[in-house]
Amino acid sequence: MHKKSHWETVYTTKDSSDVSWFQPHAVTSLKFINRLNCEKSAAIIDVGGGASTMVDDLLLNGHTNLSVLDLSGAALETAKKRIGANSTVVEWIEADITEVTLPKQQFDVWHDRAVFHFLTMPEERSAYIKNVMHAVKPHGHIIIATFAEDGPDKCSGLPIVRYSAESLHTEFGEHFVLKEQLHETHKTPFGTTQEFVYCHFVKKG
Repeated sequence: MHKKSHWETVYTTKDSSDVSWFQPHAVTSLKFINRLNCEKSAAIIDVGGGASTMVDDLLLNGHTNLSVLDLSGAALETAKKRIGANSTVVEWIEADITEVTLPKQQFDVWHDRAVFHFLTMPEERSAYIKNVMHAVKPHGHIIIATFAEDGPDKCSGLPIVRYSAESLHTEFGEHFVLKEQLHETHKTPFGTTQEFVYCHFVKKG
C-alpha cells in the first residue's frame, strides 16, 4: 500500500502537468507504435499510463482497443475527465502491475514509459516480466522506456534502477528480441533534463 499511497498523493496534490515526467504529447512512444503499422483494432496497453496524454492521441489516431493501467486511481480519473465521453471506449485498470492478473495473450502492444525502472527488487521485476510473458501475444511488441545509465537515480523521491538497452534486454531475457533502441533527453516542465533509453522488444512465438 505504501507505493499506492505515494502515487495517490502525487496525483491529488499536483497538477498532472506539474510533474517531472509530464509530456504534452508522448511523441517518441507514438512514433514507435506508429511504425508497427498494426491494425487500428490491435490491443494496446499503456502500463503506468495514468494521466498521460498518449491514450488521447491513440484515440485521435483511430485506435479502438486501448487499455490504461495505473496504480493511482486519481491519475486515471484525471485522464478520464480530460478525454470526456470517449473515455468509455478505454479499459481503465487500477492495479499494481506486479500483482494484477491480466488476460492471457490479450495484447498486441505493451507500452511502459517509466514504470519498470521503479522496480528495485528482483522479485518485482520478475513478476512484471511474467505478466508480459502471460499477457502479450506471440510476436507481440513491448516498448519500454526507463531512465538511462546517465539519467537520474531517483524520481518523485523514490529510488529507481537505471538501464542501458543491453542491461534491459538482459533483464527481460531470451524470450524477447531487441529490435530497436533509442536514447532521448526529456525536458521536464521545470527546465531540467532527464536521460531515457527506449527499447522495442518482440516476444518470441
